[in-house]
Amino acid sequence: MTTDSTTSVQRQAQAEVSAPAPARKGAMLDAATAIAALVGLADAVYLTVSHMTGQSLRCVVVSGCDAVLASRYATLPGGIPLAALGAFAYFAVFSLATLAAFGYTSMRRPLAILAALMFAATLYLLYLQAFVLGSFCSYCLLSALMTTIIVASILARRLIARP
Repeated sequence: MTTDSTTSVQRQAQAEVSAPAPARKGAMLDAATAIAALVGLADAVYLTVSHMTGQSLRCVVVSGCDAVLASRYATLPGGIPLAALGAFAYFAVFSLATLAAFGYTSMRRPLAILAALMFAATLYLLYLQAFVLGSFCSYCLLSALMTTIIVASILARRLIARP
């Protein structure tokens, strides 16, 4: 390495350390959003594969997974598992949050809109589990938690970005 490139690397590292606290917090919140989306994606892919292969799932925390996942609400028209739609949504959130974390600020608006739609769907699905089906699915509850974390991270990001 030459002296010029070493100095450049040192300046870049120093700039990252001396970055304003809100910028670092914002990047951390974008990263938290991306991580929550990855957990949600793994959950949704697992549910989708289980549905497509006909595997029954064992509930870990609560009982009722089979009742929820076998209900008519768990499948979209054409026999597509609702979890597949969730997997696409989580992948999109992961992608948008990762781009936002790397400075693509124009990604924050579509990220917020998608997260709001996911949160509205989550509330509806929780209503169905509680009041229509009378059963809960621990995998569905994990998805609801990840969506809530995503929305909370996005809201926190917006709050620290305000002057």
